[in-house]
Amino acid sequence: MARVYLVLALLLTAFWVYSIVDCALQPPTRHRGVSKPIWLLIVVLLPVVGGVLWFLIGRTRRSSAPRFQAPDDNPEFLGRISTVSDQDERIRRLEEELAALDSEADDPRDRGHVDPPSTDDDSGEQTRGGRS
Repeated sequence: MARVYLVLALLLTAFWVYSIVDCALQPPTRHRGVSKPIWLLIVVLLPVVGGVLWFLIGRTRRSSAPRFQAPDDNPEFLGRISTVSDQDERIRRLEEELAALDSEADDPRDRGHVDPPSTDDDSGEQTRGGRS
């Protein structure tokens, strides 16, 4: 029977230490009822009962934390994205930049352009280094 009491005392001591650490590490916003220092005093001075009170009354649930929301379901995110007219303006500017780049690429001076071979007679045949 002494072994049972010893194991029970060890478990209750572990619970007491765990409740002290949990109460001390929780941010002050997660404490209900009284302030954080008061909860620490309750848990330390009333070893098992203080721990039980802490977990039942003093500690808030994790479910109150904000959950992840998909961007298309989050009104705050939807309000921050740009409007369609902003996107249309950006597309127009990008198209103008691309057209300017294309016109620069078509300029023969930029590419070291060589004139096409010339024709010598009226038949339209091209002449090369030798006779035709």
